[in-house]
Amino acid sequence: MRLAALLAALAAIGPFAVDTYLPAFPHIRAELGASQIEVQQTLTVFMAMLALMVLWHGALADRFGRRRVLLAATAVFALASLACALAPTIEWLWAGRALQGMSGGAGMVVGRAVIRDLHDGAQAQRLMARVMMIFGLAPAVAPLLGAALLALAGWRAIFLFLAAFGAGLAWLTWRYLPETLDPGARQALHPASLLRGYASVLGHPAFLLLAVVAAVNFNGFFIYLMSAPVFVLEHLQLSETGFAWLFVPSVGGMMIGSMLSERMAGRWSPRRTIGAGFAVMVGAAALNFGVAVLLPAGVPQSVLPVGLFTLGLALVSPSLSLLALDLFPARRGLASSCQAFLQLGLNAFTAGVLAPLLWGSTVSLAVGMGLFVAFGLLAFALWLRGGFPVRR
Repeated sequence: MRLAALLAALAAIGPFAVDTYLPAFPHIRAELGASQIEVQQTLTVFMAMLALMVLWHGALADRFGRRRVLLAATAVFALASLACALAPTIEWLWAGRALQGMSGGAGMVVGRAVIRDLHDGAQAQRLMARVMMIFGLAPAVAPLLGAALLALAGWRAIFLFLAAFGAGLAWLTWRYLPETLDPGARQALHPASLLRGYASVLGHPAFLLLAVVAAVNFNGFFIYLMSAPVFVLEHLQLSETGFAWLFVPSVGGMMIGSMLSERMAGRWSPRRTIGAGFAVMVGAAALNFGVAVLLPAGVPQSVLPVGLFTLGLALVSPSLSLLALDLFPARRGLASSCQAFLQLGLNAFTAGVLAPLLWGSTVSLAVGMGLFVAFGLLAFALWLRGGFPVRR
């Protein structure tokens, strides 16, 4: 359980770097003299650098070991957060957020590889689901904590907290995380070897389909996360403390889905688990659209379908990740990097382009969720039709 908690906390660096400062957008805009779009771009630059750097976290972890990469990344994240706290201009904040993005994805990428280093089959799914269950608390706790820090000490205190969070995780990693990669299994960082590795992973049809399924599924929820300031403050007409109305049901659904995934490990096949999760997500997307069209925006009707969607999302995610990693047992770190790169690249596009286009109404947000889950279902159907083997 201690390992699961540590891996979940390391993976939660990214969500904490996003969610804690969402309630502070109006204050950052006012103090730094920035426009709404300029403040929104602090999210975009973070997500873009996160997506770019995750391509390297896994390769570095395959070469130098899991522990060293996590130690370096958490230390850099702490320093980058301190730079954000001291930002005198929006451009300075962009730079600090870029450094946060470069280091913030290591926990998510390397943590997946650690799980597969230690376990396989049903046991790996159980540990992955347990990590996701704990990790699922982050999106609920982060905005509430951010709102509290904002009220007590202003928006800069949020980034001081993130600096302390990063430093604390660096110490916990040094103290409690063993090295899980066998020295004999380490891979060279020679450019030709890396290019062959990336080409092998990104050119594998089964891997690409599984990665696309995971990415588009997550973005069905992510558009709400990126639109949270508009969705909560304008559409739902709640105060800055009202972010809990969106995040608590979402995280509750994610935790229930993770518990179900852990419980079904070894009982249901990965295909059956993923199929059940899709049934829940399709139903949630349909309900969400119906509520948006037929009822006025408000709580709880506008947020409960999002929580149901995250339940299905958490049910499918562990199986999708493990199926993708199992395709490359000798290069799990690099495969995890490619998986994260595809997801985070879509996240960055959603944050910078799609969310501003869709956040104008609850109906357009519901349509966005429905389209994402439809694309995910199509990619999963193509994977099933391909008849790719599944390692048990």
